[in-house]
Amino acid sequence: MPTKVRAIRQLEFLPDSFDAGSNQVLGVLSQDGIMRFINIQTCKLLFEIGSLEEGISSSVISPHGRYIASVMENGSLNIYSVQALTQEINKPPPPLVKVIEDVPKSKVTAGDLKMKVTSGRVQRPARPTESKIQTRILKQDLTGNFENKENELSDGLNKKRLQILLKGYGEYPTKYRMFIWRALLQLPENHTAFSSLVDKGVHVAFLNLQRKYPIKSRKLLRVLQRTLSALAHWSAIFGDTPYLPLLAFPFVKLFQNNQLICFEVVATLIINWCQHWFEYFPNPPINILGMVENVLAFHDKALLQHFMDRGITSQLYAWPLLETLFSEVLTREEWLKLFDNVFSNHPSFLLMTVVAYNVCSRAPLLHCDRKDDFEYFFHHRNNLDISVVIREVYHLMDTTPADIHPEKMLDAFVALTKGQYPVFNQYPKFIVDYQTQERERIRNDELDYLRERQTVENMQAEVDQQRVEDEAWYQKQELLRKAEETRREMLLQEEEKMIQQRQRLAAVKRELRVREMHLQDAARRRFLKLQQDQREMELRRLDDEIERKIHMRDREIATTAKDLEMRHLELESQKRLYEKNLTRNQETVAKEIRDDIDAYRRKVDLEERSFLRLMETDQTQNRNTQKLIEENLAKAEQACLNTDWRIQALHKQRRDDLQRNGCYREMAKLLQENRRKEVEVLNAMMGKETEKWQEAEEKDFQLKSEKKASALSDASRKWFLEKETQDALGQAEQPRGKGSLNQRGKRGDSTELDLLERVRSLRQRLAAQARSRCQAPRLLAT
Repeated sequence: MPTKVRAIRQLEFLPDSFDAGSNQVLGVLSQDGIMRFINIQTCKLLFEIGSLEEGISSSVISPHGRYIASVMENGSLNIYSVQALTQEINKPPPPLVKVIEDVPKSKVTAGDLKMKVTSGRVQRPARPTESKIQTRILKQDLTGNFENKENELSDGLNKKRLQILLKGYGEYPTKYRMFIWRALLQLPENHTAFSSLVDKGVHVAFLNLQRKYPIKSRKLLRVLQRTLSALAHWSAIFGDTPYLPLLAFPFVKLFQNNQLICFEVVATLIINWCQHWFEYFPNPPINILGMVENVLAFHDKALLQHFMDRGITSQLYAWPLLETLFSEVLTREEWLKLFDNVFSNHPSFLLMTVVAYNVCSRAPLLHCDRKDDFEYFFHHRNNLDISVVIREVYHLMDTTPADIHPEKMLDAFVALTKGQYPVFNQYPKFIVDYQTQERERIRNDELDYLRERQTVENMQAEVDQQRVEDEAWYQKQELLRKAEETRREMLLQEEEKMIQQRQRLAAVKRELRVREMHLQDAARRRFLKLQQDQREMELRRLDDEIERKIHMRDREIATTAKDLEMRHLELESQKRLYEKNLTRNQETVAKEIRDDIDAYRRKVDLEERSFLRLMETDQTQNRNTQKLIEENLAKAEQACLNTDWRIQALHKQRRDDLQRNGCYREMAKLLQENRRKEVEVLNAMMGKETEKWQEAEEKDFQLKSEKKASALSDASRKWFLEKETQDALGQAEQPRGKGSLNQRGKRGDSTELDLLERVRSLRQRLAAQARSRCQAPRLLAT
């Protein structure tokens, strides 16, 4: 890269259809806005686009490498043609000329033959200068002491020297062979012309090339197809030439990485070494084969006579070698060695090679008698030294008379023209046109036939498909019918099994219902017995409670009597104490007060015990009521179970279509009856609930009245005690004599008797209330 390039902004390869995808041209966009295209093999700058004034921002190359689109820094879009940019590169090289220095005519003499001669390429001066040096191409009449021009090749090679080198070593160096061949054939390398041929695509004659020539390498097949198509587009005769793939294949395999060189080598070979091959098309070149036969008759009459005796013509011993260019009978190294000599000599050298090959194979050919043996011999490799064959060719070239020598019949080597390829029309055009028309007609007929056959095949396929679908449909219908019959049988069996199961289930249900009824009867009897036992136990408990209460009442009465007796004794003792010691009267009064308090406490305990028993009685009554409600609920549940059983019976009867309406009516009646029973049960439960609430309210009222009575009794007792206390205190403050004490004792005794009478009446009232409460649950239970 130039030194002024400091940074790279973009790299793009320029695609080339002739380098087999190797992409040897690289475009480099630098920081100065100039894109330079460089050959990465030679590191040579080919061309550049953009400038410092109008720099490039970015570029894109088309997939085929024909155009370059660039976005400039000023916002414009430029499109460059690669063909126009490479026009200077594709120009043919300037001719190699002799540059002499022109001298004044006055100084030229007849004997002055020495001139200043230099070899070089002609430069194109912009304007004529004052110098007297001029460029002239020396004509043939002025080349007395110079080499012949036709021996001078491009790239500084000399054909005579190459021939001398070839005769000395027998072949060219492998490293430089391709370079020497290109120089010998003087290939023009017309990129543009070849590109136009390639752009026409694959020729119709080679669309199915793989069927006839199955090549494993896909790349090699594509290169062969592209080369043959280019030849067919170049000249129509090559699209109808059957042996063209055999002729071109060795060169395609050799130059598969450079299709342009491959095409130009094959084209040069056809123009020079295949002269007059197509004059008798589509037949083999009879005139060329006649030349070979004449030369063979001159040098080996016995071998030719052997061929004639066996009916072997030149189309069998010469044409297979020519149409394949010896590629079937030689190895790669032998073939390259042979064509080193073919390209270095006159086009007649190839025909002489055919004669030499037959002459050198004289011994095995004379032992062949059958036609198949000859065909095999000329289509397969043989044990033959190619160097001996080449020496024999040179011998034949030198010893063959001029009147039968092929050199006289064939033109000298002519290279391909630069820029455009020459027109090739050395063939009977009317035959080719007729064959082309016939081939086109046959192709159209074949296409029509293929279309009709495709239509028939499609119709046949549709018919077959329809037949298959019909068969499948019938089979499916048959399978469906069989499946339906099977399922009907299965349904009948299942229905029979279901009927049996239903019968067994009905029997089991009846048995269960009977068992359930027995169990219900047993449970009802057991429940009634249990209820009776509970009632008896309740009665016994109530009797025990009454007896216990009576016993407690008697014990309380006895205790009260004892207390009264003790009180009486205490009063007596107090009386005696008052009589004995008036000073201790206050202590006696206090003792009496304590005794009264103790008595009051005992009375309160008794009343609390009575109240607790009353509460237990209420709880017992509540439990009895709850049991009654539970019994009613059990009865309602039993009624529901009976209703469910009737509903199930109605469901069984529903299957009978004749009795369905009657079943519905009976079911409706049962439902109405069940609803009525449920309403009665609910009403009964609601009545019981109302009674319970009324009873609870009555009990609450009784409780409140009892509380009021208790409060009144407490108030009366309090009032009485306070009064007695005040009286006792008043008596203590005003002591009196013995008579007054006796009178006070009598008054106290009467007061105690009144108190005992009140307590007794209160106890009787409580006992009566308890009896009434105990009788109420019995009435409810009955």
